[in-house]
Amino acid sequence: MDFTLPEHALALQRTVRDFCQSEVGPKAREWDRSGTFPRETVRKLGELGLLGLSTPEEFGGAGLDAVSMATAVEEVARFDGSLALTVASHNGLCSAHLNRFGSEEQKRRFLPALATGEKLGAWGLTEPGSGSDAAGLRTSAVRRGDGWLLSGAKTFITQGSVGEVFVVLASTSPEKKQRGVTAFVLEKGTPGFSQRPIHGKLGMRSSDTAELVLEDVELPDSARVGEIDHGFLDTLRILDRGRIGIGALAVGLGRGALEEAARYAKERKAFGQPIAEFQAIRWMLADMRTENDAARLLVRRAALLADHGRPFTREASMAKLFASESSMRACGKAVQIHGGYGYTDEFPVERYLRDAKLCEIGEGTSEIQRLVIARELLAA
Repeated sequence: MDFTLPEHALALQRTVRDFCQSEVGPKAREWDRSGTFPRETVRKLGELGLLGLSTPEEFGGAGLDAVSMATAVEEVARFDGSLALTVASHNGLCSAHLNRFGSEEQKRRFLPALATGEKLGAWGLTEPGSGSDAAGLRTSAVRRGDGWLLSGAKTFITQGSVGEVFVVLASTSPEKKQRGVTAFVLEKGTPGFSQRPIHGKLGMRSSDTAELVLEDVELPDSARVGEIDHGFLDTLRILDRGRIGIGALAVGLGRGALEEAARYAKERKAFGQPIAEFQAIRWMLADMRTENDAARLLVRRAALLADHGRPFTREASMAKLFASESSMRACGKAVQIHGGYGYTDEFPVERYLRDAKLCEIGEGTSEIQRLVIARELLAA
């Protein structure tokens, strides 16, 4: 079994690392402090091709595999979780949904601008009263002549206020609950559609998050993405791949915490020697490295299965679950190793800790991942 990344993924890894060392690392703390979405840096990511990683070449993307996607997300997350979330969500949600289930006309209309970052995409599933409970979705899409009338609200939507292309899920057959959901694509500026930024987040502060409000939004049937009442089943497939991305993000944050903690431990002296000489510190670093490597292998396994067209639902949930929870442990240990300084924003480990928490919540909480894993296990 060869654990070496293929050459194209290694080349991508080097490119992303070089970019982040010069363009992201020096700026991430200020973005976090101000809660500023880094538009100029995101534009540069588009120029590098990082916003069209999984989009087919015929639509202006790179057409890369899931392993490459995970590699890129991890590298960005090592320096800034918020920016990594932008990369992961843009590629893995809105663009992915259109690429996988959109019509040929929808793909040609939306994917080229999304792939270059000319336009940012967002994906609307979560609602104020509907997160893990998909059956609680209340946004409705009612037939109106040859088209649809959409009403409702979405919340905690990544790229929600900076996005220009949106895939939203709405109930078209309420009696069927989650089996009666359909996806639609709409653009910023559509009459009746508004975007409201959400502020005051614990972490991922420079990742844009917003509420979407749909007030009698009229859409033609050509805006429907996929089959009627098939949106939730399609969503499950999107989430499977999305969990690989969130797992990779968590790996990157955990790796960043480990590298920062190891550097600090070698420089910080106590009782006449670097604290890295103390067994308590060494054991923390050893645990962090072991769990980070294990998390990366779980993410890469899920990505490889996806790339080979094999079932990977359970493996994606396992990767996301372990990577997110081990990342939280690593970031907590990194803060502890830094002591009082770790409790300030003078060092990035406190930001990593705040950012890592999102990985245990977004794209299915840890509790939902355990339900998925157990369901797949018992069905075998």
